[in-house]
Amino acid sequence: MIEADETGAPMRAWLAMPMETQPKQAIERVRRADDVMRVAVMPDVHVAGNFCVGVAVATRRLIYPAAVGGDIGCGMLAMAFDASADALRDPGNAGAVLRSLGQRIPAQRRHRSRALQFPAALKSSELSHTSLRSLADDEGQLQFGTLGGGNHFVEMQADEVGRLWLMIHSGSRAVGQAVKDHHMARATIRSSGMVALDSDTPHGQAYLHDQEWARRFAHANREAMAGEIISIMKSLFQIDPIDGTTIVCDHNHVCREEHYGEPALVHRKGAMPAKLGLFGVVPGSMGTLSYHVEGRGRPESLLSSAHGAGRLFSRHAARERFGRADLRRQMQGIRFDPRLSEALREESPGAYKDVESVMRAQHDLVKVVRTLRPLLVYKGR
Repeated sequence: MIEADETGAPMRAWLAMPMETQPKQAIERVRRADDVMRVAVMPDVHVAGNFCVGVAVATRRLIYPAAVGGDIGCGMLAMAFDASADALRDPGNAGAVLRSLGQRIPAQRRHRSRALQFPAALKSSELSHTSLRSLADDEGQLQFGTLGGGNHFVEMQADEVGRLWLMIHSGSRAVGQAVKDHHMARATIRSSGMVALDSDTPHGQAYLHDQEWARRFAHANREAMAGEIISIMKSLFQIDPIDGTTIVCDHNHVCREEHYGEPALVHRKGAMPAKLGLFGVVPGSMGTLSYHVEGRGRPESLLSSAHGAGRLFSRHAARERFGRADLRRQMQGIRFDPRLSEALREESPGAYKDVESVMRAQHDLVKVVRTLRPLLVYKGR
C-alpha cells in the first residue's frame, strides 16, 4: 500500500506493479480537483481517456461524470449450476453452447421482432429528459439482453471442486453513454480541467437519478442474459442453476455513502464495492483465473477493491503485439469461436495484468472465497 504526499487530497494506492506516468498524472489531477476528499487507487489501475480505471474518488458535493464513465452500472453476475464442469469438456457440448449463445445473446442489438421487454420496475418514463426516454425506448430496448463488445463476456467456469459456474460481464450499453453525454453537456468546468455537476442543483440531482436508472438497466440486462443461458443449459443438458448462489456487483457508479464520519459521494470507475462481508466478483482475462471474494471493509480504500485484472496494454498496443496465433496459444484448452480470432486480438490474455498479482496486492481489501478457471468464453465482435 502506498500513501501519497500532502499536496492534494489524501490518497492510498494498492499496486501490483509501479504506476506509469500517464496514470500518475491523471490521478494527480483528480487529487487537486475541487471538492475531492479522498482518492483510492486499485491494483488494476490504468488510463482510459482522460481518467483512470481502477480508482475510487470521494467528494462532498460535486459529481464528476468522468469518474464514473459512460458504461454506468457495468458489472458482474455469477451463478452456479447443479452440474459438474465435465459437461463442457466434450468439444461437441462446448460447441453446442457457443452456437446457442451466438443465437440467443446478440453482441450489439436484437432484431425488433425479437426484442425483450424491460422488467415492469424499469420504466423509461422515469428518466429526466425526453431525449433519454426516447433513446431508452428505441436503442435501449433493442440492446436490452445484449452483451456488448470489448472486454464484455459470458464465461462458463469450473470451481475448485469441479462445479460448473456462469460469469457475465456487461453494462448499460448505449443508455449509460447517453446519460453521461447528456449531463456532461450541462456540467461546469472546474479546477484541474475536470468537468463537474453540483449535487445540490437540479442538474446534479437529475444526473444522480439517471445514473441510478442506468445502473438498474445494466443489472436487468445481465439478468436477462442469465435467463437466456439458463434456458440454453436446461435445453442442452437438463441442468438448472442452484438457488442462492447468485453474486451480483457493479463497478461504474457514484453512490452516497459515509466515510470517516461524514457524508460523501463515492465515484467508482473500475472499482468494486468491498464493504465488510459484501460478496463480489473479480474476473481475470478470458484465459486466466477469476475469483469470488468477500470484502474486508478497509476504510482507506473507500470500501473498494479492484474490478478485474486491468489492462497492461491499450487495445491499439495489444493489436500490434499479439497476433491470432498468440491469441490461440494463450487460450489453449479454453473453448471460444476461432472465427473471432482477429477481432479478439486486443482482448488477448496477455493484454492484461497478471490477475494473481492483482489479488496479492489487495489481500487486505478482499478475502478470496472461490477460485474459478475458464472452460468456455463467448464474446461479441
